[in-house]
Amino acid sequence: MTSEKLQDVPATYTPAWLDALVHQSHLPTKEQAIKWVILVDRDLPVGLQVNAAACLSAAVGKAAPAMVGAGGIDAAGSPHAGLPWTGCTVLAATAPIVKTVRASALAEPDLLVADMAATAQRVRVYDDYLAELARLEDDDLSYYAVTLAGPRALVDRLTGRFPLLK
Repeated sequence: MTSEKLQDVPATYTPAWLDALVHQSHLPTKEQAIKWVILVDRDLPVGLQVNAAACLSAAVGKAAPAMVGAGGIDAAGSPHAGLPWTGCTVLAATAPIVKTVRASALAEPDLLVADMAATAQRVRVYDDYLAELARLEDDDLSYYAVTLAGPRALVDRLTGRFPLLK
């Protein structure tokens, strides 16, 4: 399968709140109406955890660019890229729990959901990764991490019991 054929497949569903997102960078993250978390397999080596979180951050940045604030200039004139004004919490759970949270999150139309399947870090050619995904059923996949963003109460209901990744 070539990348031209795959470009028409949406990677994520865009929930309604995203189109109506009001930039509120003046509020503390705990007062934001939406919440963004990344839930990572706590048993992975640190390098794989960081890679999964970084890749999912890129996915959310592409799917929800309104969640990324403007960049700034420091007093010395050096530029600094924009960061998510909503904040992002990185939490830890076991691999089976990551998979369960992913399934629960996908059932919620108000959530933006992206995941990092284990196969994504094994396959070195992106088109091959997409082709492998197309061959596998969900039961055959394991997940290194899942990210969800959406209404704070809904995100808290699915992820509020998990500790910070340390």
